[in-house]
Amino acid sequence: MQPWHSQDRHVVRLDWGPVAAEALTTYAVGAGSPVCAVVVDVLSFTTCVSVAVDAGVTVHPYRWRDDSARAFAHERGATLALPRSASRADGGVSLSPASIRATPGLTDLVLPSPNGSTISALLAGTGAQVVAASLRNRSAVAAWVVDWLQSTRGTTGQPAVVVVPAGERWPDGSLRPAVEDLWGAGAVVAALASRLEHRAGPLLLSPEAEAAGTAWLAVEDRVAEALDDCSSGRELVEQGWPDDVAVAAELDTSEVVPVLRDGAYAASRR
Repeated sequence: MQPWHSQDRHVVRLDWGPVAAEALTTYAVGAGSPVCAVVVDVLSFTTCVSVAVDAGVTVHPYRWRDDSARAFAHERGATLALPRSASRADGGVSLSPASIRATPGLTDLVLPSPNGSTISALLAGTGAQVVAASLRNRSAVAAWVVDWLQSTRGTTGQPAVVVVPAGERWPDGSLRPAVEDLWGAGAVVAALASRLEHRAGPLLLSPEAEAAGTAWLAVEDRVAEALDDCSSGRELVEQGWPDDVAVAAELDTSEVVPVLRDGAYAASRR
């Protein structure tokens, strides 16, 4: 990564998808900065993680939805989340926050996905602290990150907060920037800026992070409507998963912050 793409003049930085997440985070760690990476995948990985850790479930992100995922879950004594289509036919838990909420007795859950889960798995080995943010817990995550920033005082290097809207995938596998993740990332950025108002000068937010915060302000008073109307929301609603969109719209209903430790997300309360 070249310095001009790193946003290294700013504390709060933002870029899209797994490639940028790994590049920005690795660059900042290599520059000697303490780094906190915030993964945002509103529909639906990080909303699933939020719902699960609220219930005391440990979530293991996994990059591939294939036979290796089944073996990975078996090794950990965990439940493997099914594709939504399979869970519709056979029941059980899937990459659906509503299905997680409706499944009693979960303790460990493997969640494969090409977006939020892949980003989490890539970031696990970078040396950064990684947390999962959704609209449900964006204020709690922001407060947790502020505490983390305060804990870095006295360390070498300017701390960096790397916010990563996950995005979705086009059929050819390329990144589709998804507006719900822009809003989710912006919701976290806005909550951070409000808590750091005394030092919210031009060096706090990168232009990329500031733009996401501005996008959030356009929809913060109509979150449920905006999620229903956006492309990803319409996809879920028209495929018969409106409850998942409704769960994703539960703004600031959770005080629990999912923190990635030893490759798995578990609850961390302030």
